[in-house]
Amino acid sequence: MRPGLKLKRFLFQYSLVPPHKWRPAATGMVAVFFGLGLYLLRLSNAASYLSDDPQACVNCHIMTPQYITWNHSSHREVAHCNDCHVPHNNVFNKYFLKAKDGLYHASIFTARAEPEAIKALGPSIEVIQNNCIRCHETQVTDARMLGFTADHFEHRTDRTCWECHREVSHGKFKSLSATGHQIEPIRAHAPEDLSIIPPWLETIMNENN
Repeated sequence: MRPGLKLKRFLFQYSLVPPHKWRPAATGMVAVFFGLGLYLLRLSNAASYLSDDPQACVNCHIMTPQYITWNHSSHREVAHCNDCHVPHNNVFNKYFLKAKDGLYHASIFTARAEPEAIKALGPSIEVIQNNCIRCHETQVTDARMLGFTADHFEHRTDRTCWECHREVSHGKFKSLSATGHQIEPIRAHAPEDLSIIPPWLETIMNENN
């Protein structure tokens, strides 16, 4: 039996095909929903979330403070957002957490319910802590640390790392109103021909050359 005929019989068997008079309207509705889905995927730049590009995190405007503070930290040279904020034990867990957190962030942003200072929640805290240890395992397990850091064993096993290392890697100021904006353009929200040099200054520079 041809695959197309089998699909047709399946749809009719379970009443998934509307009556003949409703088919044009149903076809139109399916096309509208399909088109809106494609538009939302394009508008949200959804494909960028499959990458490890840090600028994908600022497709959502509320993450701009986190991107800016990371971009001015020492971790910028050695670790990107995914190095710290997603699991690295297998690919499935990585993209599952990215999808779950992404849907949560999108819901909060759409409802305008974001807090002034964004903080990691339970599952994210565990992932971040595991990644801190993954990258800094030699410092965590180094017995010499016991010689010059009081109670370091308790601190490194009973607490999260950032309870002591508070400014790593997002600095001291992390709220939406305290961070401000940096001069570097964010690709998702800036035209391709955007320049950080004012037109009047660029004219002078060209004249001098």
